[in-house]
Amino acid sequence: MKPLQGITVIDLTRVLAGPYCTMILKDLGANVIKVETPLTGDDSRHFGPFVDDAQKKSAYFMSINCGKKSLTVNLKNEKGKKILEDLIQKSDVVVENYRPGTFEKLGFSTERIKQLNPEIIYASASGFGHSGPDSKKAAYDMIIQGLSGLMSITGTEEGEQVRVGSSISDIVTGMYTAIGILAALCRRGKTGEGARVDVAMLDSTVSVLENAIARYQTSGNIPRPLGSRHPSITPFEAFKTQDSEVIIAAGNDKLFALTCNVIGKPELIHDPRFCTNGNRTENAHTLSDHINDALREQPTCHWLEKLTEAGVPCAKVNTTADLFEYEQIQARHMLIPVEGEENFRVAGNPVKFPGEWDDTQRGKPPELGEHNEDVLTNLLNYSEEAIAELYANNVVSK
Repeated sequence: MKPLQGITVIDLTRVLAGPYCTMILKDLGANVIKVETPLTGDDSRHFGPFVDDAQKKSAYFMSINCGKKSLTVNLKNEKGKKILEDLIQKSDVVVENYRPGTFEKLGFSTERIKQLNPEIIYASASGFGHSGPDSKKAAYDMIIQGLSGLMSITGTEEGEQVRVGSSISDIVTGMYTAIGILAALCRRGKTGEGARVDVAMLDSTVSVLENAIARYQTSGNIPRPLGSRHPSITPFEAFKTQDSEVIIAAGNDKLFALTCNVIGKPELIHDPRFCTNGNRTENAHTLSDHINDALREQPTCHWLEKLTEAGVPCAKVNTTADLFEYEQIQARHMLIPVEGEENFRVAGNPVKFPGEWDDTQRGKPPELGEHNEDVLTNLLNYSEEAIAELYANNVVSK
């Protein structure tokens, strides 16, 4: 039995932050009903790349919506709103990522949702949250990476600032929203009370700046991009070898000494410029030059073998292609096929319960409106005549 088995989630989200949250809940066993706009559905259904020549199967959509149910509802129609009211009354969680104020305009204020179901967990994921002077502004991942300060510390030492390679602001927002929902469900199990969860992309991204905030306050210096180098641990970066790069993470004096011996530079151990981590960090560029000079004598595979034998944490810089051949990824079921699309793999569930279930295949992504009859009949107990009338009036469609 999965932890969230028996929990029903109404998913009114689209694109990434919200769907990432509900993907986590689905992986943990929840029954996720994705409420989509008739005819068009989630915007990401139309985002490339596609896994078919007809460009109807979005790999983007597939990667975060497998196994969910799709119900199309026109929420601008009063009968459509009635369907959502009925869903809220029968569910445990409702998640939306509208711009603040939009859901209220549709008639679903926090108060109204609580009236419909006092025990429901109502969660919102938005750019700036539901309070503060910027709350009504639109936001995209790139906007938030810039505003949060994350881009200012991401890039090369020459000063080029770049976005993080994945849509990290959306993703961490989805994670925090899932955490908030899980915490609220835990408390509800003790008190019987529902909850309102409000998660902002800006807040979420600021929270993962790690030690940049601390460094600014203690040094007075504004943190800048450092390439692959760590701001306060040295050597802790990617170094050039004869054929590529190798990451060395020597997090203490012992590991630094082992590294020096492996690369044939034992004299660096007692060099006053490098004898402590603080000294090494102050002279990071000089130390990097010494290490790079030594590593260029052999290919990456040679240094990985020698450093690993010595007990120094090290790694190659994998490409995405490398992950598909990486035995550790395979052993942990972290790239698994999609039902019906066996040649296409998506990321697996990183939350493992040893000795229990571990999905080795994702359920198929839902066709738009695929589960209309299932949800309306089995969850809401609508009659065949009532469902036929909804179709006739374009309240639901496929």
